[in-house]
Amino acid sequence: MTFAMARILTYATGIVGTALLLPIAVAIKYGESRMAVIFSSTMLAGWIAAAAFWLKTRNHPKTLAVKNAFSVVGGIWIVICLYGAIPLYFSGVFPSFTDAVFESVSGFTTTGASVLSDVESLPRSVNLWRCMSHWLGGMGVITLAVALIPLLGVGGFRLIKAEATGPDKGKFTAHIATTAKILWSVYLGMTVIQSAILWYLGMDAVDAVCHAFSTLGTGGFSTRNASVGGFGIPAAEWVCTLFMLLASVNFVLYCRLLTGRLSDVFHDSELRAFIVIVLVAVTSITGIEFFHGTAGFAKSVRDACFQVSSIISTTGFMTYDYTQWLPSGQTILLALFCIGGCSGSTAGGIKVIRWTVLAKQCHNEIRRLMHPHAVFSLRVNGIPGREGYVPIIASFMFVYFLLVFATVVAGTLAGLDVFTSVTAALSMVGNIGPAFGSLNPTSNYGFLPPLLKWWYCFAMLAGRLEIYTLLLLATGFRRNTPSRNT
Repeated sequence: MTFAMARILTYATGIVGTALLLPIAVAIKYGESRMAVIFSSTMLAGWIAAAAFWLKTRNHPKTLAVKNAFSVVGGIWIVICLYGAIPLYFSGVFPSFTDAVFESVSGFTTTGASVLSDVESLPRSVNLWRCMSHWLGGMGVITLAVALIPLLGVGGFRLIKAEATGPDKGKFTAHIATTAKILWSVYLGMTVIQSAILWYLGMDAVDAVCHAFSTLGTGGFSTRNASVGGFGIPAAEWVCTLFMLLASVNFVLYCRLLTGRLSDVFHDSELRAFIVIVLVAVTSITGIEFFHGTAGFAKSVRDACFQVSSIISTTGFMTYDYTQWLPSGQTILLALFCIGGCSGSTAGGIKVIRWTVLAKQCHNEIRRLMHPHAVFSLRVNGIPGREGYVPIIASFMFVYFLLVFATVVAGTLAGLDVFTSVTAALSMVGNIGPAFGSLNPTSNYGFLPPLLKWWYCFAMLAGRLEIYTLLLLATGFRRNTPSRNT
């Protein structure tokens, strides 16, 4: 580990340790003295470790090589997930360290797959920490570190590129620290607004904050066993639906909207495609359930809007068990498992922009067959000449589905049926949470064997970091001289 890498790990660990102040305050307020001690001890341990790293590296060079940026990000995410599992394990709620790590990884990667069957019996501070891990992991721990530490001086843009989602990872201001601050300001502002609305609608303060954390982080952990549906507040379901969709949109667009660059928002190819996908999915499922199901029109619309938003945003909230829908409705949701939200959002999945580019390329190929001598350019956001995206996206899709296939094999070797294994693999790599079959929305992952849980942890982390970062870390950055024939 280089001194620059150690310094960044120091900042990230210190930030996550400081975040434990909120669960500590909740534990004290609700008389959870044991959890207050556990969270406080974990926080102090993180601060001591961070201080030790800082003292050791403060006078050393801050340079960071490109390949080390991926190593830093992958390493930090692993350390943070293990660190976040410490209070969960010592809480006594989880039967093993494996389960605590699985819950922590699921939280920070915003997957929302839980090993617990009864979250309502948990201490309130534990539920808050579970949901808060979504919020910290949603926008990204590294992005937060770059925002809070302007003097990071170790290649902040390289770090964010290694953590951010989507094929185009540019910055919209001259300084990456300024970009990170603006993104986190928007993120925090939306969280405060949703928390206030949910509190006004009838949730208590802790539940409102927990569900705002989970919604904006597109995670899915809830304080109720029946998820958002357990509150029985239809207005709250609509609020969560709206904010799940908002969290699925590229946060850079909000920044451009606030600065008056409306044309950039209106001409964004990914946003337009995302809106079309959501409208088509909602309309189709509403029609299927209303005309062929037993629900009334209003409930069909509400359930369709909520579940479509929950799956495409990869949040994983639930108001209704979608495995009880007609097969045609379930098939539409299964298709959304393979799409995900927009690049630059807190949502997981393959991302709409990749499918948009491939669809445009397919359209151009069909036109070339009809007009062999014509010249066609691939346009993204109204800008021509984006053909360079195609090989990048194609290689990502290959690695993505290769990991999905490996995860399917792991599931079947562990005893899951093929359908459950396939949907669970898509859920783990896409950071969605619930799946189908024996891992449906009303079930949990607690019954799985330990080895499969560890593999799922790897799949969740790889999916959150868009495959390459964790694969490069796993292979140890073996760099071979490229062949001329490659």
